[in-house]
Amino acid sequence: MRVRTTLAGTAALLLSVALAAPAVAAAGPAAPARHGHTATRAAVEATVRDGVPGVTATANDAHGTWSTTAGVGDTRTGAPRSAADRYRVGSITKTFVATVLLQLEAEGRLSLDDKVDEWLPGVVRGHGHDGRAITVRQLLNHTSGIYSYTEDEDFARTYFLADGFLRHRYDTLTPQDLVAMAMRHSPYFAPGTSWHYSNTNYVLAGMVIAKVTGHPYATEIRHRILGPLHLTATSVPGTRVTVPRPSSRAYGKLAATATGPTYDVTELNPSLASSAGEMISDSADLDRFYSALLRGKLLPPRQLKEMKTTVKTDEVPGAGYGLGLQETVLDCGVHVWGHGGGIHGSKSAAVTTADGRHSLALNLNADWTGDPDAVVAAEFC
Repeated sequence: MRVRTTLAGTAALLLSVALAAPAVAAAGPAAPARHGHTATRAAVEATVRDGVPGVTATANDAHGTWSTTAGVGDTRTGAPRSAADRYRVGSITKTFVATVLLQLEAEGRLSLDDKVDEWLPGVVRGHGHDGRAITVRQLLNHTSGIYSYTEDEDFARTYFLADGFLRHRYDTLTPQDLVAMAMRHSPYFAPGTSWHYSNTNYVLAGMVIAKVTGHPYATEIRHRILGPLHLTATSVPGTRVTVPRPSSRAYGKLAATATGPTYDVTELNPSLASSAGEMISDSADLDRFYSALLRGKLLPPRQLKEMKTTVKTDEVPGAGYGLGLQETVLDCGVHVWGHGGGIHGSKSAAVTTADGRHSLALNLNADWTGDPDAVVAAEFC
């Protein structure tokens, strides 16, 4: 997920983490191909020195699978992070959701150019929003203009600041609740005229999957992706408040600054993220997923081409956003595809090369500091 707010006196919530796979990571000139991950390990260790409790990362390339960890997974006990840690992946969920919708398109069960109102009549209405003018494609590439519910001040105060979160962390919210919050605001722009990241887009995308298939979006992800790829560490938790073991604790400031107390925010009801960001995975599973996706194992060529057709994202220089998939050109000239995600106490990134043969996934168990982009740059440049 990505959260932004205009709470009085607050420029942004600290746990507004990057929306997607690394933007432009500082990397210097292109490096020659090399075997070994010394620079990646050093970047992971530097992230811990910057104040992140712990980091876990796993890469997969022609030489096999390699993992590294640094720091702690539990600040109380000092237990280290593990390469097998499962963690909340936030907006990485969006790539799974988009993949399912593209599979449904390949099966002829919907068109990406269908209007949202054809599947969800009357749902996108209010303050200038109109689902009759917005396509499914525009949901997936964030050109719909639909307001992001996570930017609603009441939502931010209730679920991202300490006083609200500690009282409401176990609340259950429905997708309809989340969309209704967004409909209280005006859209950012007319559909198709600009780009703005909106978590509401993917809540609606999950609702479209349910309407088309008759099953919750989570069921379709399990049946179409998790099962076939044997992603046994990946789950769609629904309202389950815990993270399956093995896992580390997750930490956040629940404030607009990096000062003040640090809270254990591991337990929460992920329905507040829904199909925009509720999933849990580990680094090995994310490597396998993105590698399979880019190698054409989940989508026919036409749908994969659609997924990789990007629009410019002024908010993320050097990046283009496709359908739940972001392309980033690193400073060293390497192109990577993937997504990133943040949710309370967690920052993650998962990327792969265009041929799917070199992948990296990582997680930071903090939401107020640390830069996954630096680790990505170290691995690929």
